[in-house]
Amino acid sequence: MRVVLFDIDGTLLSSSRAGKAALDLAMMDLHGIADSMAGISLAGRTDRSIVRDLTRAHPVGEGRHVEDAILEGYLSHLPAQLRHKQEQGMASLLPGIVPILDILAKTPGVAVGLLTGNIRRGAAVKLGHFGIGDRFDFGGFGDHHFDRDEVAREAWTEVTRRFGADLPPENILVIGDTPLDVQCARAIGAKVLAVATGIHTQEQLADCRPDFCMADLGNHQSVLEACLGA
Repeated sequence: MRVVLFDIDGTLLSSSRAGKAALDLAMMDLHGIADSMAGISLAGRTDRSIVRDLTRAHPVGEGRHVEDAILEGYLSHLPAQLRHKQEQGMASLLPGIVPILDILAKTPGVAVGLLTGNIRRGAAVKLGHFGIGDRFDFGGFGDHHFDRDEVAREAWTEVTRRFGADLPPENILVIGDTPLDVQCARAIGAKVLAVATGIHTQEQLADCRPDFCMADLGNHQSVLEACLGA
């Protein structure tokens, strides 16, 4: 059995920061604060950690109830922001995604899931918007974790529950576009394919020493070989 865990933003799709815009609107609705996301780092992080940074950067109070209210506001604005970015030609699936998902779905002994900093409901909105929401039914998400490594451990727990505790961690391949994707894969002993379709260059990702490093996922044979451990 081989398991492939995909990151979402910058790996499967580009939303052109629709999520950032949705969070800005949520903060305006709830707290009257404009441009609240200025200076908040996004790449490779969990939604929970991003929202925690928002509550620390602005006088809105802290705690789970404050964060949850912001996340609910974010979810209310996310569909419209995705539509807006797509209508502007700024948001889309990334190169090679649908064909490689089709190939993996037809490959015996391969299961496909997610390892993402998105909260579960946000992931469903993004993937559903681009028509690939039915391709993934398990994984690790950013609902509760501030640390990406903990998301990877959540995904590992789900993988072992589904496929057995005797599955070697090196039979898991994490595909992501940031150094944090490489780091969290290593936290569970997984292999990692770094893809330069986000904000990091192929050279920057190669410096993190992933097992595989590609400009994009358009070379389906090379991606399949990585997924199968070839």
